[in-house]
Amino acid sequence: MEKPMPDTAAQVHTLIADYRNDRHAQDILALMEEYARDPFGGGEPLSDYCREQLLPKLAEFPGAFSVLAYRDNRALGLINCFMGFSTFVCKPLVNIHDVIVSESARGSGVCAQMLDLVAREAKSRGCCKLTLEILEKNLPAQIAYRRSGFKPYTLDEEMGQAHFWQRYL
Repeated sequence: MEKPMPDTAAQVHTLIADYRNDRHAQDILALMEEYARDPFGGGEPLSDYCREQLLPKLAEFPGAFSVLAYRDNRALGLINCFMGFSTFVCKPLVNIHDVIVSESARGSGVCAQMLDLVAREAKSRGCCKLTLEILEKNLPAQIAYRRSGFKPYTLDEEMGQAHFWQRYL
């Protein structure tokens, strides 16, 4: 059976979230929970600690900002961003850390609208670029990011693409 197409008739509204606004905080937590439970988000619910501390910690973290997307007063998407710095360009950058679009809204352009607002905010902050990480098997997200102008990171084609690695502390 074919999956129904998302309703695109109603206008999507994007905004920079206010971490101290109760509605924004509830929507951020709900979208983060949805993402965390998704296989691409780890497949596990958020911890109690994260649910309790995420918004206060984001509010106090220098350079953090989030974009929310709404349609008909319903939160559909979230992007969490953090300011960084490009040593090669000597300018700030924005790292996009989480991109969440509710399953019912995927394929309707919500991601592109949120990424456009992130780009405008980054430009207003004097940033030189946006960065993000993506799982290699998350093909729908790769398509959405490419449509918004992203591409794999390389300095020199002969050296190959950069990989995102981590080390837990």
